[in-house]
Amino acid sequence: MLQAARSILLVVSALFPIVDPIGGSPFFLALTRNYSTQTRRLLARRIAVNSFILMIASFTVGSHVLSFFGISLPVVQVGGGLILISTGWAMLKQKDENDRSAVERTVSSNDALREAFYPMTLPLTVGPGTISVAITLGANEPRNFGATLVATGAAAIGCAFVAATIYVCYGFADRLAMAIGTTGMNVILKLSSFLLVCIGVQILWNGASQLLRSLL
Repeated sequence: MLQAARSILLVVSALFPIVDPIGGSPFFLALTRNYSTQTRRLLARRIAVNSFILMIASFTVGSHVLSFFGISLPVVQVGGGLILISTGWAMLKQKDENDRSAVERTVSSNDALREAFYPMTLPLTVGPGTISVAITLGANEPRNFGATLVATGAAAIGCAFVAATIYVCYGFADRLAMAIGTTGMNVILKLSSFLLVCIGVQILWNGASQLLRSLL
């Protein structure tokens, strides 16, 4: 029981800072400005479920999938870093809400859910950094049946906790916007977009540097 509690704490402490649902809520809100509150919360729930599946799948079978396709973690980091850079740059170039026309289009729930996995879940919520950490945690677990079962159960509980925080932060991001105001949210969005570009560059460099070292 104590070992399971330690495993849960390890999974949460390793994944939560990287997923960072609190810091991701301004991105989510910026990408769902035209959505109703109900649609936004429905989308947040779907993103939370997708994130849970992606994290637990990376933990349990991620290393095997990469080995099957002959893909290394540095390559995943390079590809994910490029996507993050592209997404952050596009959000930096996005016009402020004050510059938008007063008439905004309505978005149906079905249209919103089409974006639930890409780009909302991957890479904005569960990015290459999260996947790399989850794969590493899973690869370092013992391989006997009993210990693997305990580790998988602990990972499922830890990932479920992180997914629940994603739903809370994303589903109620509009309340944060009301408290901060339009100008404050625009400032946070621009700063967060710049940080997303920087994070993408860092992840790209981490993968590229490992690939370069392997060549030398």
